[in-house]
Amino acid sequence: MTQLDAVAAPTASDDDARFDVRSIPFSRRGSWLDLSPVVALHRTEPDVHLVSHTTGMHAVLRLVPVRGDAPADVATHGSPPALTWESPDGRIEAVFETTDAIRFRGRGLGMRFAEAADELTPFTGTYLYVDPIDGAPVYTSYETGRRYRLTAITGVLHVAGAEALGEADRWVQISGAADAGEAAEWELVVEEIESSREPYRVRASFDTARESVRAEFDEFLEAVAPWRDDDVPAASAAAYVLWSATVRPEGFLGREGVLMSKHWMDKVWSWDHCFNALALADGAPRLALDQFLLPFDHQTSAGALPDSVTHSEGLYNYVKPPIHGWAFTALRRRLPASLVEPQLPEIYRRLAAWSRFWLDHRRVPGHALPHYQHGNDSGWDNATTFDRDRVIESPDLAAFLLIQLRVVRELALELAERDVTDARGTAPASSSHPAAPDYLADAESWAGAEQEVREGLAALWRGDGYAAVAATAPREAKRRSLLTLLPIVLGEALDGDTTAVLADGIRGHLTEWGPATEPVDSEDYASDGYWRGPIWAPSTVLVEDGLRRAGETELADIVRDRFLRLCEKSGFAENFDAVTGEGLRDRAYTWTASAYLLFAKAHATQG
Repeated sequence: MTQLDAVAAPTASDDDARFDVRSIPFSRRGSWLDLSPVVALHRTEPDVHLVSHTTGMHAVLRLVPVRGDAPADVATHGSPPALTWESPDGRIEAVFETTDAIRFRGRGLGMRFAEAADELTPFTGTYLYVDPIDGAPVYTSYETGRRYRLTAITGVLHVAGAEALGEADRWVQISGAADAGEAAEWELVVEEIESSREPYRVRASFDTARESVRAEFDEFLEAVAPWRDDDVPAASAAAYVLWSATVRPEGFLGREGVLMSKHWMDKVWSWDHCFNALALADGAPRLALDQFLLPFDHQTSAGALPDSVTHSEGLYNYVKPPIHGWAFTALRRRLPASLVEPQLPEIYRRLAAWSRFWLDHRRVPGHALPHYQHGNDSGWDNATTFDRDRVIESPDLAAFLLIQLRVVRELALELAERDVTDARGTAPASSSHPAAPDYLADAESWAGAEQEVREGLAALWRGDGYAAVAATAPREAKRRSLLTLLPIVLGEALDGDTTAVLADGIRGHLTEWGPATEPVDSEDYASDGYWRGPIWAPSTVLVEDGLRRAGETELADIVRDRFLRLCEKSGFAENFDAVTGEGLRDRAYTWTASAYLLFAKAHATQG
């Protein structure tokens, strides 16, 4: 039986910080594979599995350490370069040699690679055969549409269930040569292959492969968190969560992308990506800009961004809030001008289309404000604000859009000035080279839209805070959710009285660990209620940033420091119990790791 180390988040040395593979999958930058006992939504198996994230999350192989033919009692732990199974009888290690090849090495213990599926049908499951060309056992998976070739480098292979159909025991087991005794060592590589590939050839030793991965991660860590110190002990763990959840361009992803997790939340949602971009900006600027732009690669002709995108799926049944003007402003401060300036016209075009979507397709005729059609559009899926009505005009949406309209207006003016400068000494445009966009006219249009939305937001003010209202009836939503306090994101644009009211409201949501999404004294509070109580990274970042820019620095410091302690206690979960601080749902969420890095850097460099 496998015993998994119970470590919430690695805080030891940068090189070999141990982590619990139940919380953080073992993987590497660029790979669509991981090794983890988490095999599906809220489903954790006793044994580590090889999991693929092509065409969804699919457990392909079950990895069982064995002593002879019996399962061995081992302890399992991960570190950035290697995953290790250990017992008094021996040790097995795994390392990602490349993004689609995993090397295994063992001594004293063998390893059985068994199919994870229960049955092979004409449309599901895993088929096993032995390739007659090189003698390597190969599994083919209906679920992933890929092949998994196992090549023994040293040691003895045993294969069961080759070419069997229907229900059968299918496994490949490797052990050391019998005549080598206790010193018997073996090595094997598992490759994910699309159709065919030349027989595997060893190009480097196992130790060289491990040190190569260690060096790659250390370089990334030093780039994104050079300021780390003992006061922010989870920085290396946060960096690993980001690094290991990054996948190479493939399928629907035309850029290197940071998935929200290599557990079941294995997609890029169209607001989550903004927080990852911000955390990566200082140390990995190109990767950061790619994260910001990735959903825009899938923008519709109406200007909408997808709800989410991943390897083989893009969803458009919902959208996400327009925080992109806010995010781009913060991102641009961090990125080198030489990277951003050449792309400004394209960024402007994308942000402008995204803004027009909300103005043209999400406003009831005669209304100043756009509306959400469902809580999912807000990113706060089941927040209490949506209890009475799902289709609502909400103050957070108005605030986000107001910031974005200011950003596109200012970009239009900047690009107009650039055009004037570039046009000096240039021949007039011809019919074969049409005139550039009229940025000045755009800027005037954006200014008018800003004023409309500003007046619409003001109409939602009730003296003691903002209210959300039904889009088609004079009915107010419940007002206890943190969602209605998010206009604090307007920061310095707020007057003192409004800031004071919003800050007081945020104080009413604070627990020992940070701002609960629903106050703990609310009748609707639920400790594991998703957006009805738990603490989340994005809401915390938005609140902290808005408070700080509004001059509420003491409260902003409290929010920041409590979130840092929360992650240091409970890792980088999707969300957290607001009272106990326990991590909830997906336990390796990249926007949580990104929020930690953003706050940790500020704490380490600014105090």
